[in-house]
Amino acid sequence: MKAIFLFSISLFSFNSFAQSVVDTIKTPEGTMIVYSNRTWKYLEDENFNGIMNDDLHDLIDSDSTLGFVQTWDNNVCYTSDRGNDLMKLRDTLWMCLADELHSDFVIPVPGVVTSRYGYRSGRYHNGIDLDLEIGDTVVAAWSGKVRYAKFNDGGFGNLVIIRHHNGLETFYAHLSKHLVAPDQEVNAGDPIGLGGNTGHSFGAHLHFEVRFYDAAMNPEQVIDFSKKEMKDENLLVHSSLFRPGAKPTDQNAIPDEHGESIASVQRKTESTAGRKYYKVRPGDTLSEIAVRHNTTVSRLCSLNGIRPTKTLQVGQSVRVK
Repeated sequence: MKAIFLFSISLFSFNSFAQSVVDTIKTPEGTMIVYSNRTWKYLEDENFNGIMNDDLHDLIDSDSTLGFVQTWDNNVCYTSDRGNDLMKLRDTLWMCLADELHSDFVIPVPGVVTSRYGYRSGRYHNGIDLDLEIGDTVVAAWSGKVRYAKFNDGGFGNLVIIRHHNGLETFYAHLSKHLVAPDQEVNAGDPIGLGGNTGHSFGAHLHFEVRFYDAAMNPEQVIDFSKKEMKDENLLVHSSLFRPGAKPTDQNAIPDEHGESIASVQRKTESTAGRKYYKVRPGDTLSEIAVRHNTTVSRLCSLNGIRPTKTLQVGQSVRVK
C-alpha cells in the first residue's frame, strides 16, 4: 500500500504550491513532506538556497554593485524579479562545465537543429530548436536538480528547468509529458520528459535554452550539436556572451568590454587552470582525501591554508592540486 501511495503523490507533484503540511513520510531518499493539495517536497529541500556552485556564486556575490540574484522557486521560470543584467559583468569568470564529480554531458535529443538562437521573424529566439517526434525521450544535458516541472502558460508549454552543478540552467520546452518532479536530482542522460508540441509551438520539436543567472546565452557557445558533445569542459563567462543575437565565437578571440582579449585573460589565469578541487562528502577526512588524490595532509593544508585539525564541512571545496 505504501508504494502505491507514494506513486500517487508523485503524479500530483508537478504543480507544487505552498499548502499546509498534512503528513510526513520516511523514504530512502529522505523525509517527504506532504501538503494538503497532494503535492510534496523533501524536508532536506526546505532550506535549500538554490546555489549549486558555491565557488562561482561567491565570485559573483562578492561584487555587491551587480545585484545578481539566484533564488530557488518551483513556480516561476525566472528567479530574479527585475532580471539579472549580465551585460554589467566587468570581469571574466572561469566556469568549469564538467568537474570530477559531475563530468558527463548528454545531448538532450539527437535531432538536427531546426532553428537557431537569435532574431527570428522579428522576434528574439532565446534558445535553439531540435527536431524530434512526439513521444521521443528528452534527457538532462548535465547533472543537477529540477527547479521547475509543470505547464507554463507563457508559451513554453510543458517545461522542465534544471539547475546544474556547473552554475548553468537548462530549459526543455514544448514537452508532451513530464517525467520528473521539482526538487528531484537528476544525472546527465536521465529521462526528464517526452517530446511534444505544447505551448506556442508549430510542429513537434524541443526548444532548448542555456541560461546563467536567468540570462540566456547561445547554446552553441558551449555545445556542438552536430557532434553532440560539449565544445570544451571550460567556459569563459563575460558580458559579450549575453549581447542580443550573440553568435558562437572563439573564446580566445573575443575582446571584453575593457578591450582585453579572452586569450590574455586565459594567459593570466593559466596558473590556476591546473588547479584541481574536491567537494567534501559525508565522512571524509583530510587523510582519506590525501590518499585518494595521491598527496599528503601537509600538502593539502598548505594548498588550502588550513590546519591538520580543521573540521571539514560537507560540500566544502578542497584544493587537491
